[in-house]
Amino acid sequence: MNKAKVLLIDDDPVILATVSEFMRLEGYAVLQAGTLKAAYAYLENEAPDLAVVDYDLPDGDALQFLAATKSMNLAMKVIVLTGHGSIDLAVKAVKEGAEQFLTKPVQFSVLSSAVRSCLESQQNQRKQLARKIVRPRYEKNPFQGTSLAIQRLAQEANKIVHTDRPILIQGETGTGKGVLAQWIHKHGPRMDEAFVDVNCAGLSKDLLESELFGYEKGAFTSASGTKPGLVEAAHKGILFLDELGEMDVMVQPKLLKVLEDNRFRRLGDIRERVADIQIIAATNRNLMQSVKEMRFREDLYFRISTFHLQIPPLRQRGEDIPIIANNLLQNLAKDLARDQQELSPAAEAALKTYSWPGNIRELRNVLERVALTCDSRVIEPQDLVLPHRTGSTAPATQFAADTSLTLAEMERQHILRVLQEESGKVAQAATRLGIPRSTLYQKIKVYGIAPEVTA
Repeated sequence: MNKAKVLLIDDDPVILATVSEFMRLEGYAVLQAGTLKAAYAYLENEAPDLAVVDYDLPDGDALQFLAATKSMNLAMKVIVLTGHGSIDLAVKAVKEGAEQFLTKPVQFSVLSSAVRSCLESQQNQRKQLARKIVRPRYEKNPFQGTSLAIQRLAQEANKIVHTDRPILIQGETGTGKGVLAQWIHKHGPRMDEAFVDVNCAGLSKDLLESELFGYEKGAFTSASGTKPGLVEAAHKGILFLDELGEMDVMVQPKLLKVLEDNRFRRLGDIRERVADIQIIAATNRNLMQSVKEMRFREDLYFRISTFHLQIPPLRQRGEDIPIIANNLLQNLAKDLARDQQELSPAAEAALKTYSWPGNIRELRNVLERVALTCDSRVIEPQDLVLPHRTGSTAPATQFAADTSLTLAEMERQHILRVLQEESGKVAQAATRLGIPRSTLYQKIKVYGIAPEVTA
């Protein structure tokens, strides 16, 4: 992770050099400016985390600097230094937005403490901004089980967890791509910063653009104020883009600019901003196929997939299913304040032979229903009420029979089959498929599934 950037503004070259050397020894990246003009150039291009500014400068003073940073909507903290301190001046500086007001000559220990305090306050504000994201009730382990497939995934994830580059996570719906992204955040170099989650499939093009990049007052009819975007909320942390394959092609170039230059522009704003973020993306689509179909940019695909992780579907790791199921039952028992239920050997066998098209999400839904409706401590196969379908090898055999189908055609056929089995009930089909109902309606429209199939 990049060092915190400290912008030092002072027209005395001796003070500038001395304080700069001290700040570097403290582990900060230092930017130097002798005038407000030079400082403003750094604000445009470098996005410093903190500014330490002398009150009197050749082309203005610290109050002007504070007013300028306020008009630019910067989250940067400011410490003001002055050789002529007074209570009145300190009050003015604080009212204009200064975090600290120190009198020269300042001791290095005092300055170091003030800088640390400002940076910690800034980090806490970023976390609070991202706290609207729903957090899981339990710490989830993406590597539950003993299968070779999940052990291989754990090894691959551990190799790249300390990278700062983009990571692409692929896997079928319900396999736990979001859980793996959160694990990377918790164990990576940005663990102390925010994890900001956005579902690209759940928002229209315009809403996704405004959510990601924010907007200025008057950018569109209902923009009655200024709103920072999720890219800004993730500054110094991780932006997780779930269902990236659903991102509108008109938004993709703006995401590419963030990846390449760490720069973006709010809607309705002419000024570019800088964001230091790591992007983790997840999709259940074959993005290369989407590139061929002109629905996903090739340059964005190669940029976002610097590192690539593939989560195996649940049907390919049958020996892990009882382990995952018992862990889910343990969590459900805590939620319901009751004794933990357990699976009979026959129930475990039933879970292992079912194909789980919705993967872990579907397994969780089944067990949650059982926990609410089954009074027995031991769960039997009949309590699971699994759909009457063939075992785990049938879907693979069926799809393998016609290798001329594209991935989209296979998905259309599978959705159509599930809808027919559920008598056209979209809500129940969405639960079976492990996707939101809105996403299923969108796919029904895209694939042109006849209205009479749905109810």
